[in-house]
Amino acid sequence: MTQALIVIDVQNDFCPGGALAVEEGDRIVPGINALMDEFGAVILTQDWHPAGHSSFASSHEGKAPFDMIEMPYGPQALWPDHCVQGSDGAAFHPDLRTDRADMILRKGYRAGIDSYSAFFENDHRTPTGLHGYLQERGITDLTMVGLATDFCVSYSALDGAKLGYDVVVREGLCQAINLDGSLEAAIDGMKDAGVRIA
Repeated sequence: MTQALIVIDVQNDFCPGGALAVEEGDRIVPGINALMDEFGAVILTQDWHPAGHSSFASSHEGKAPFDMIEMPYGPQALWPDHCVQGSDGAAFHPDLRTDRADMILRKGYRAGIDSYSAFFENDHRTPTGLHGYLQERGITDLTMVGLATDFCVSYSALDGAKLGYDVVVREGLCQAINLDGSLEAAIDGMKDAGVRIA
């Protein structure tokens, strides 16, 4: 068993009605559930921010959601408050098969740095621990699905490819935010890095 399914951030706040809703974000849940049976290892990631997180626009006076600021680790988009630890918004979509998860990886819990990727915080250096877990289990091939294609999915796919995994993104089981052409840029970037888009 060398293949794992990585299900990224299928949480209430990223689904319709949520604080940072991705259009039709819940559409992908049945397909993801069905795909789980094809994999011996299933890993779920969960955005898990403390209240007042530095990526929240509300933490920066005069700033609005989707503004860009410069952080010590580089440029950072500001977001509406979302996926606050213990909140209903941070919970997985109620229809997602969480019972199939071998591992649930929480990310973005450090107050001063955001974390899009399942592998690293946004400084691209601080590890989440996922790489070590996959290595321990001898997993070499990753299939990624979830939310959102142009942020957490693409960051995770790029880092996975950089770490030497064979990475496939199932585009039909992802949904994008698509801020100012971010989806096209993300797809091009993933292809350039050797990620296969299925």
